[in-house]
Amino acid sequence: MLLTWILLAASMPALQSSGDKPAKSTQPTDPTEPRRTRGLAYTHDLVEEVPWSIHLLKIDRSRVDYQFHTTMAKPSGFGLSRLSEQIKSVPREWGQPLAAINGDFWKDGRQYDGDPMGLQIKESELVSGPCARACFWIDATGQPHATNVLAQFQFTTPDGLSASFGINEERTNNGAVLYTPTFGASTHTKGGRELILERTGDSHSDWLPLGPGKNYTARVREVRDKGDTALLRDQMVLSLCPEWLQRFSRLTTGAVLKLSTATTPDLHDVNTAIGGGPMLVRGGKAVTFSGSQPRHPRTALGWNDNFYFLLVVDGRQSNLSVGMTFPELADYLVKKGCTEAINLDGGGSSTFWVRGQVMNSPCNGGEREMANALVLVQKPKTPGAPQTIDPP
Repeated sequence: MLLTWILLAASMPALQSSGDKPAKSTQPTDPTEPRRTRGLAYTHDLVEEVPWSIHLLKIDRSRVDYQFHTTMAKPSGFGLSRLSEQIKSVPREWGQPLAAINGDFWKDGRQYDGDPMGLQIKESELVSGPCARACFWIDATGQPHATNVLAQFQFTTPDGLSASFGINEERTNNGAVLYTPTFGASTHTKGGRELILERTGDSHSDWLPLGPGKNYTARVREVRDKGDTALLRDQMVLSLCPEWLQRFSRLTTGAVLKLSTATTPDLHDVNTAIGGGPMLVRGGKAVTFSGSQPRHPRTALGWNDNFYFLLVVDGRQSNLSVGMTFPELADYLVKKGCTEAINLDGGGSSTFWVRGQVMNSPCNGGEREMANALVLVQKPKTPGAPQTIDPP
């Protein structure tokens, strides 16, 4: 079986497999060939004795015209769609999509299908709040981070009562959720009480799209007790569970609420973030995992001071690739030079898209629908100017 090698820019050093033997490669071996890169190199490592089929994209972090974004499955509202379909929805002003991998785990259910389980920030908008798993984000200075994020989302009533809330998710029987128009057409809730919120008269205060690490002032425009409130443009809906109705009975039309989207660490001014987990590499060392570890298709994101690494390993295909355990995946990423790395959703979701085509072999026989994705784009040189893409 031959190993496929595709250079997306100029030549780069060959990437070796994590097996005992080097993976086969058609990488040029001419010693006179300069080791230069214009930013990207894709490798497909085959380790036949396992077997493993591993797809890796190495991205030069010095390229200021490269930028990560997150996508959603639907143009308006949560849902599920294939990775290649999400690429088609990338706005032209972002630039030219170069590569993409599947993103976060998601909630599986008729009413809330496609709700990301963890954090998502898309173009500075807080789409989904964090969960107990780790997440990845890039700060305002362009530095990557990955760790657990603690949500401190809170609303405060005029009489000083405070309570926490979730964002764009299923409301439990003991809580509150703030819904924005990004969630979809309506809240899909049943019962409880829903406060339709509008912007106050202060035009200088923050409003939609909802951002992380900010404070908002909102006026209750209408109170509804039927649930499933429509989500209209420029409005939010704070949905309260039935158990909280007596506690917040004084919240009526005209009341002014204070809302906070604070987090620890502070994500103010973060443009891009996506959930996942667990962490695989910390400080250049593979994370230790306890207990039995199954092999599955995996998707991961890693980096060091000079490069990002996007990785998908195929799995559940005995004639091609059996997949990796978390320890195997972590060891592989360390050998490739990652000092930090995070796992993303895997299994049937594991999909690797590069320059217009899916490069890997999804275990379900084709692309599986997913909630969101992480996309690498090459930004236009000037706003509105025709994009010139690095030749392969």
